[in-house]
Amino acid sequence: MAERHDMFDAIVMADERFHGEGYREGYAEGSALGRMEGRQHGTTHGARVGSEIGCYQGFALAWKCLLHSGGAKRDSRKVKVAEALIGMIENFPYEDATYDKLHEDLDSIRGKFKQLCSLLNVQPDFKVTAEGSGFSF
Repeated sequence: MAERHDMFDAIVMADERFHGEGYREGYAEGSALGRMEGRQHGTTHGARVGSEIGCYQGFALAWKCLLHSGGAKRDSRKVKVAEALIGMIENFPYEDATYDKLHEDLDSIRGKFKQLCSLLNVQPDFKVTAEGSGFSF
């Protein structure tokens, strides 16, 4: 009788056993695929942000040099804004993806860049494409 009970118990519990095994296998496979997809998304998004900030930094450094070579006192505000933008970029936490004010700081950098463009009377168009990123004027 105990042998018959074990046989029926195995049949009845098969559904639960297969469900548990399927869940564990699916969870492991989904976790691996999720990590790969997340890594790819993070790399792509990080490259875009890095390219954008790099263009801002190059823009600010070039204009700072141009404004210093001109030497006019009326450009002192433009130089200060360019230096402030460079300082914000240098203090940006590139290595810490968990930084809670990352988006706020990035928005501040974008705002300071727009302010500098307004002072310089320049209308840049920043573009990120498959070929690369950059400005067009």
